[in-house]
Amino acid sequence: MNVSFQKPSLRQRIKPIFQGFDLPLLVVVLVLCTIGLITMYSAGYDNGTRFVDQSRNMMLAFVVMFLAAQVPPQRMMALAVPLYAAGVFLLILTALPHVGITKKGATRWLNVGMVIQPSEVLKIAMPLMLAWWFQRREGQLRGLDFVVAGLLLAIPVGLIMKQPDLGTSLLVLSSGLYVIFFAGLNWRLILPVFVVAGIAISALVMSEEKICQPEVNWVVLHEYQKNRICTLLDPTTDPLGKGFHIIQGMIAIGSGGVMGKGFMKGTQTHLEFIPERTTDFVFAAFAEEQGLVGCLVLMSGFLVLIFRGLMIAAQAPTLFSRLLAGSVSLSFFTYAFVNMGMVSGILPVVGVPLPFISYGGTAMVTLGLALGILMSIAKSRGMMQR
Repeated sequence: MNVSFQKPSLRQRIKPIFQGFDLPLLVVVLVLCTIGLITMYSAGYDNGTRFVDQSRNMMLAFVVMFLAAQVPPQRMMALAVPLYAAGVFLLILTALPHVGITKKGATRWLNVGMVIQPSEVLKIAMPLMLAWWFQRREGQLRGLDFVVAGLLLAIPVGLIMKQPDLGTSLLVLSSGLYVIFFAGLNWRLILPVFVVAGIAISALVMSEEKICQPEVNWVVLHEYQKNRICTLLDPTTDPLGKGFHIIQGMIAIGSGGVMGKGFMKGTQTHLEFIPERTTDFVFAAFAEEQGLVGCLVLMSGFLVLIFRGLMIAAQAPTLFSRLLAGSVSLSFFTYAFVNMGMVSGILPVVGVPLPFISYGGTAMVTLGLALGILMSIAKSRGMMQR
């Protein structure tokens, strides 16, 4: 009897690779990327390479997302400790004299044959490491385990703050804190922190006139960090200097009104009153042209992205996957909230990009990797169900 084996078609061989991708997550990301490209074309049309380069960055991010989605969560867990250790090691090298590269007073870069920024590694390595730690301690968690997690978080955050890079340290810190929170940190330990923070902020606002005098030295923060906070409290004290960014951002957002001035009709943007209009302050350019309605659409897109990520986390098959997906999802909230807050004048300017909207190659690749992690966890959930 002749037995013939039919060779699988190309479609049959490719289908398993794409099977399990979370379609709602992919759709909302494509919508946000479309908004980002439209905004970049308008805000950066006079800089001929910005739109093309951002398109390339997005394509690269999608390639990274696709590749990361093929890595099962079990393999990611195996990479957690080496990736974290390598990231901390590179941060230590960056801090050594005559090793790290200094630009504009900050030592954030390292030459390893190519110039890299090691702190970017920790945006992913930090939640991976803490999710791995709590997975190891599953079923036997004690208070000491949260102390160890806090130390694992404090080491890279401290090294990044020393560079100094307040924006990246905030992102790494928040990603780690999200894992610790989802792991079961008691509310009795969380609430006092919020109370102390509220009291500190209130005291800062009430004593602004005294503590923001030039002769007053803030021991904990650098001089430029003190200036950012004091400028936030009252940007009109130096409207043409340190307060210029915040003032122009607020003017652009306010001038957009409800419906906005229209595509490519933003006067603040195109007369170059908005500083960094394609990077940190791109939200001001967007708000001026698209108005309140456009801002609500954009924020709704971020909310859908975050909630979809949290749904993937809730349905993940292992503790490691749940903690990692939850942290990655809320990291998008940190990015969006901090960027919109600093442009709107309610947070200090710390150099955090707006996901999928701000120009930037490294940030876009990091976002693609984060999305790939969510896709991988979504695929593993589907495989477990089958």
